[in-house]
Amino acid sequence: MTRSGRVVLALGGGGARGYAHIGVIQVLEEQGYEVVGIAGTSMGALVGGLHAAGCLDGYTEWVGNLSQRDVLRLLDPALRTPGMIRGERVMGRVADLLDGARIEDLPIPFTAVATDLLAHREVWFQRGPVEVAVRASIALPSFFTPVMLNGRLLADGGMCNPVPMTPLGGLPADLRIAVTLSGEETDPPDAGPTQESAEDRPLSEWYERLRHTASQVLELEAGRRVSRWFAARRGEDPAAAAGSVPELPEMVSPYDDLPDDLGVLRVMELSIDSLQRVVARYQMAGYPPDLQISVPKNSCRTLDFHRAAEMIALGRSVATDALARLAPPPAPGPTSEPG
Repeated sequence: MTRSGRVVLALGGGGARGYAHIGVIQVLEEQGYEVVGIAGTSMGALVGGLHAAGCLDGYTEWVGNLSQRDVLRLLDPALRTPGMIRGERVMGRVADLLDGARIEDLPIPFTAVATDLLAHREVWFQRGPVEVAVRASIALPSFFTPVMLNGRLLADGGMCNPVPMTPLGGLPADLRIAVTLSGEETDPPDAGPTQESAEDRPLSEWYERLRHTASQVLELEAGRRVSRWFAARRGEDPAAAAGSVPELPEMVSPYDDLPDDLGVLRVMELSIDSLQRVVARYQMAGYPPDLQISVPKNSCRTLDFHRAAEMIALGRSVATDALARLAPPPAPGPTSEPG
């Protein structure tokens, strides 16, 4: 069914699941809706900013052709900075598409939300270069390095406003839609046993190995420094000091075994997701949307940026289902001639 009306969109964050925002926007336009305002956090800011600037199609074509190997080349590791990825290669491509676009000149009002880590408050970008606003908003802690801008240490807006309805409050619209990327989990389709190649392994596993190796190096060096410090204080040989620590008696653990696939990245994903779900419920209770479209949180992992086509299709599916549940607009009533 084709509808029409003015729509404002609050696009949430969730890593690679944010590709689903593209499918949502496609369906809205196909059904005759006009997007008249966008506020986005993290990946929602990236997709929303590109759409507001009129260059989302070019981005969609680019990411739709990325293989896992292509994504690995784009992710620039940053072991000595406060984040695993600098993001310069990805943002370079985004900047090319935006071509210097500024928020105040966009045909669609746009707000990107970031978090000021020092002031502990959210920051709204409603002026300035779109690429700068997007880069600040996507700086998910531990994944992408934060940025310093005008004395502010800025990171992912999802920590304060995961699905930013509040910036849309003053825009006139017929329908206010929130798109969340942390919806209830669904059962994945049974694809049967597959032979996984090195190229097909999830990006999170690749970064988990990278982070694990770096952690081992740092822990080894830290241990050596601590051992040398204590030995110097006691005037002992470091090797002898290290061997003088008494062994602790073996204890029976009261805890169950951790899941085999639970790595550092997965713990961070679960922790951030839990935080954002609580904050999103609080924020949207004060500014409730007319329609909430939810993408299951287990539809893909945060760093699975090679799955664009799959996530865009999922976005189209959940948007179509959600819009179908909307009550149809009331039919015009009969008119009577004045007697």
